[in-house]
Amino acid sequence: SFNAIPLGGFVRPRGENDPDIPDGLSAAKPGVRLGVLFAGPAMNLIVGILLAMLLVYTYGVPAADKVLISYVDPDSPAQSAGLVAGDIVLRFDNQPVSSVSQLIEMINARRGQAVEMLVLRDSQELLLTATPRLDPPENKGALGVVLGNPIEKVGIAGSMTYGFRQTYEYGRALLTLPMRLMSGEAQPQEGRLVGYKGMYEIYTGINNPIFFFMIISISLGLLNLMPIPALDGGRILLTLPELIVRRRVPIQIENFLNAAGFLLLIALLIYVNLQDFINPAVFPWDK
Repeated sequence: SFNAIPLGGFVRPRGENDPDIPDGLSAAKPGVRLGVLFAGPAMNLIVGILLAMLLVYTYGVPAADKVLISYVDPDSPAQSAGLVAGDIVLRFDNQPVSSVSQLIEMINARRGQAVEMLVLRDSQELLLTATPRLDPPENKGALGVVLGNPIEKVGIAGSMTYGFRQTYEYGRALLTLPMRLMSGEAQPQEGRLVGYKGMYEIYTGINNPIFFFMIISISLGLLNLMPIPALDGGRILLTLPELIVRRRVPIQIENFLNAAGFLLLIALLIYVNLQDFINPAVFPWDK
């Protein structure tokens, strides 16, 4: 449908809430209804996976077994040693380097001692000598660098593997967020709901349309499967007993629950969008 205010969309199958309409959705067998109800969230998840694959294929993936110097502090031991951003650390104190955490431990274990570092720079290996600080300034490391992983391009097969993995990791983080909030593992700001204004700020903040639409699509797919009346998950929950006990939940009760759930969702939508203006969310790039 075309709407006067083009925010959101919906699908309204024939006979969705009336089993008396011949050949309508509500009159169909429970297996058919479940297939239709699962189709929407499934398409959201499939689109999310495809976007994750495109994201990985376009931008590459971090090489977890390699360590990159992404930033060098001025007047730091790293700068004095000749390290520059973009160097890849191959060896530290004659030991192979295979992870960021390993290199941090090695640096801290050699504070105050001159050590040799073998780095790769523009396809050339360089041997440098650095002395990690015994007492670095506040919020600074002993060597004075920011470490990360270099980005490597992957082919189509690799993008498929990493695309599925990225979708799984994001979905798992989303589904476990309530438990992580209650345990204190996640900060309350991470569970903050945002409306159209908040989503626009996220879109402009991350500056990556593929990633933005990937997380939106995966989020929609998973949230629509939640057992909340009016959502696909709520309708699925009301359909499942029919497969088990061969008796349908009375259509009056089903329609009442879905209507009540719809009203609550609209109220939540209005509240969340008002909060975007009254109490705007703070994002990492705003700090």
